[in-house]
Amino acid sequence: MSEPPRRRSLHEAAHKLGPEAHDGDGSGAQPKVRRSFNEAAHKLGYWPVSTAPRPTANGAVVAAEDDDSRDVVAHAGRTVLALGALGVVYGDIGTSPLYAEKVIFGPRTADGYAVQPVLAGVYGIVSLIFWALIIVVSIKYAIVLMRAHNRGDGGVMALAALIRRRRVPRAALLVTLGIFGAGLFLGDGMITPAISVTSAVEGLHVAAPGLAHLVVPISLGILVGLFAIQRQGTGAVGWLFGPVILVWFGAIGILGGREVVAHPGVLQALSPVWGARFMVDNGMAAFFALGGVVLAVTGAEALYADRGHFGAGPIRLTWFGVVFPAVLLSYLGQGALILAHPNLVKNKFFDPFSLLVPSWGRLAMVFLATAATIIASQAAITGAFSMARQAVQLGFLPRLKIAHTSELEGQIYVPLVNWSLAIGVAALVLIFQQSGRLANIYGVAVTGTFIVDTILFLAVARSLWHTTKWRLAILGATFLTVEVSFFSSNLTKVDKGAWIPLCVGLIAAIVMANWRRGAEIVTRNRTDEEGPLKEFLYQLRMADPPIHRVANVAIYLSPGKLTTPLALRADVEHHCVLHDRVLIVSLDRASVPRVEESDRFIVERLGEGLFKVTHVTIRTGYRDVVNVPASLALARKRGLLERNLDLEHASYFVSRMTIIPTHGSGMRRWRKLLFVAMARNAASPIDHFGLPIDRTVTVGSQVAL
Repeated sequence: MSEPPRRRSLHEAAHKLGPEAHDGDGSGAQPKVRRSFNEAAHKLGYWPVSTAPRPTANGAVVAAEDDDSRDVVAHAGRTVLALGALGVVYGDIGTSPLYAEKVIFGPRTADGYAVQPVLAGVYGIVSLIFWALIIVVSIKYAIVLMRAHNRGDGGVMALAALIRRRRVPRAALLVTLGIFGAGLFLGDGMITPAISVTSAVEGLHVAAPGLAHLVVPISLGILVGLFAIQRQGTGAVGWLFGPVILVWFGAIGILGGREVVAHPGVLQALSPVWGARFMVDNGMAAFFALGGVVLAVTGAEALYADRGHFGAGPIRLTWFGVVFPAVLLSYLGQGALILAHPNLVKNKFFDPFSLLVPSWGRLAMVFLATAATIIASQAAITGAFSMARQAVQLGFLPRLKIAHTSELEGQIYVPLVNWSLAIGVAALVLIFQQSGRLANIYGVAVTGTFIVDTILFLAVARSLWHTTKWRLAILGATFLTVEVSFFSSNLTKVDKGAWIPLCVGLIAAIVMANWRRGAEIVTRNRTDEEGPLKEFLYQLRMADPPIHRVANVAIYLSPGKLTTPLALRADVEHHCVLHDRVLIVSLDRASVPRVEESDRFIVERLGEGLFKVTHVTIRTGYRDVVNVPASLALARKRGLLERNLDLEHASYFVSRMTIIPTHGSGMRRWRKLLFVAMARNAASPIDHFGLPIDRTVTVGSQVAL
């Protein structure tokens, strides 16, 4: 006979309740929660992961923390995830038809090289666009790079973290290259909103010429408003992203398909022969045209960067089933239109995309295109936020103020990044004013990121999978030939503004590398100043007169368990008191996206007699939310800490370090000053670690650099 359920009191502590109190039915399953279309796959449920060592195919044993076979486990239907991926992953590459062929065939810029609207020129460009989509997007990102992941996570930072964690040969050089790739990604994130929204609003030149003079003010107003609402989050309208982009792809596919049906001969352009002939026959003009062709694949890196949100399957499904056919039909349709009406290219406001739309629907298409580009811009901004948080968690940036705008979808808001991007985007719109001019600066950052991704992938494939050199040589030669060609073509635009994203990427890389180096030196000097914890606890036992004990729980944050927290040492030396229960908490940044609960805590008892302390190591991934009180409560719930440990009234002690630059070796003077400036503007540890303001004491200290 089963035992009747014990009656609970309303005020009973949550950590004292059994699993049924949290799971609802006592089965251990998580309670059902409302899902959204663009909710990340890894947030859609709980899946247990064994921490026991796992035997591999060759008989070796792999520890759970080094198990790279872990992947995103989706607890939502593939259709739901695919629709969510449409709204997050493909906004950039899906809005490229707005400006790619307009830039290539439009009025000439100062370089003097024109792509003529004749059969060889149109078919050649469409062929190059098609094969760029095949090689760069379909083969490289959707098929090949998707196989390389850091426990499901993708992107340049995930590859760099994986290389560092697995100690791949030349890891330091490769991680530095990854940092530069991350900087280029941020530069790309600044250009994407500017060119996307401007190109959409430029549809007014065709739909409503009387409003053409308002293109820049309207674009600027939309972008400023977009950045202004970031602090509120997009949870209220996020569920619309997928359906709106689906309507967008349906519309551009139908419009392009109508023109293809009317001029079926344009399908010949899918042959690689036309692209090869164009390159051979046009010389430098073809080389410069590559700078426009690359606009068709901007946003390709988003397929890989967002792998950890939706999984490889839904991303591939949406690419091959929806996005690729739609954008290809749009490019083919625009090519057919240009070939049928070659005189249109002489128009100052030539816009083949808008001309595909019947006159009665052009104004509506401007609104739809604007909505699609706003979603594309939102994805770029969110990606920049995510990149910044990853850099903080991996130790490449100081603590930044990060606000969580939606617990349901895990959205974050980083004010410093948001307003830095806002200023940069507004400046670009005001300076360049036209999408054609913005296109001149767009390709460098994108193609640079492509090259970095390829190099890091080759290193991962060789070191982790032991892929044969000849296979890697074929892949590397294929990808790098295309990408280096695109990159070098865009370098010719440096004098037209292409230096801007390069400088943004270089500055971001220098800042991240400088912080990492400075943090290493400060940590070493701080360790010397703190002194060994074992010796400190011994001195407490031998103290005469004895140290006075205070009846309370004290929690000290410390880099590790070997040294004494500066706040603890100051508490004893200045006040001659020690709390009855002392916890020393350290955070271990793991080079994985997320750390499961079973792997998250290491609890050790240090010291002897009455002067024992508990050391808790909290392991966090670079996508995990850092909240020390919540983590300690979870450790108590799991039985790793005493059930009667009063965390609800515990006092927290943190050290607020003042870094003093010295003339010591290790860093140049300007690098030290940069590090100090960044450290002084870092977010408060109280906010960063989620500490209760009314129960946290900050102790000042000085550390030399």
